[in-house]
Amino acid sequence: MIINQITFLAIILGFIIDCILGDPQNPFHPIRFLGYINSIGIKIYDKLKIQKPKLQFIYGMIMNIIILIFIFLLFTFIVNIFYKINFYLGFIFEILMCYFIIAPKCLYTESMKIYKQLKNKNIENARLYLSYIVGRDTKNLEEEKIIKATVETISENLSDGVIAPLIYLFLGGVPLGMVYKAINTLDSMVGYKNEKFMYLGKFSARLDDIANFIPARISAILMLISTFIARLNFKNACKIYFRDRYNHLSPNSAHTEAVCAGALSIQLGGASTYKGKVVEKKTIGDNIKNVQLEDIVLANKLMYISTIECILILIIINFIMKG
Repeated sequence: MIINQITFLAIILGFIIDCILGDPQNPFHPIRFLGYINSIGIKIYDKLKIQKPKLQFIYGMIMNIIILIFIFLLFTFIVNIFYKINFYLGFIFEILMCYFIIAPKCLYTESMKIYKQLKNKNIENARLYLSYIVGRDTKNLEEEKIIKATVETISENLSDGVIAPLIYLFLGGVPLGMVYKAINTLDSMVGYKNEKFMYLGKFSARLDDIANFIPARISAILMLISTFIARLNFKNACKIYFRDRYNHLSPNSAHTEAVCAGALSIQLGGASTYKGKVVEKKTIGDNIKNVQLEDIVLANKLMYISTIECILILIIINFIMKG
């Protein structure tokens, strides 16, 4: 399934608007709506007080399937209704939804807040801003660890925050794009290996891995090309990618992180603290040079070049398939 030309134009315009305005933070953001829908499923689970791990997994699987079908049907219905009311109303709605789903500017803005605080020698504020975009403990991190965490976040989120949404929008328009974001949101809410979500969230975590499997690898290839365009360490990026692309608990996350680490000639990964508990992780890349503040800027540069490459490739594919 490939979208029509009007929807494709809506994706391009949505991306352009995001580049100009960034992601709006308000109560009516559709991703918050997804979180609200997911929370209903979690509240029902809490009331049922399911004890057996097998039943917890089954409930999590059914909850995922119901929510994803609901989201797909709901946004298919809304898009069609708007177009039936008025063509331009439907087109504007599609543009706005694409704008909400694609988020490179948000990634850039949040990471550059950290960059500016570190540049002004305000490490406390840098730790605070970092805590908004990562799950690890940040209150005791020194500058080097803050920079590494920021670079990791930019490179990892290139796939699930930018490239994957673009791909799913291209394949199925707003309904499929929202389904992808729902998968992401479910994983972020229940995909934890703790007592409550160990079995409930297992299906969500696996589904998120499947949904990101191909986009993560496409993102890594795009970032390798970006490394060459940006005149960074392309040879080392290739080396580290093929060597360290699986140095992560997730089968997908290390792909873009490995390219970025190689391109910047730095080492990412290693031990991090989560809720006071130290978690040992494999390292990604080599310590060819010390981490520098400008690595945040360079990581963002790679992210934007990769995004533009993806847009151009989608335009070419669309042109070929539609004539």
